[in-house]
Amino acid sequence: MGVATVNKDDLIALGYPKATAQAIIRQAKSQLVAEGLTLYLNKRLGVVPKSKVEEIIGVSLGAIDYVS
Repeated sequence: MGVATVNKDDLIALGYPKATAQAIIRQAKSQLVAEGLTLYLNKRLGVVPKSKVEEIIGVSLGAIDYVS
């Protein structure tokens, strides 16, 4: 199984407002680019690793299943 990913729709389903969900994804992408993962410079890429989102929001998303 690959790396678990999260998109803005997953965050919206968790109760985050649309703009907040988008900001979290944007911040995660920015951090990933800073770590050298230039793949995330693509503005059409809207998924990020779940671990990065957990790091940003400070909450574990472990038991939640995502349907993408």
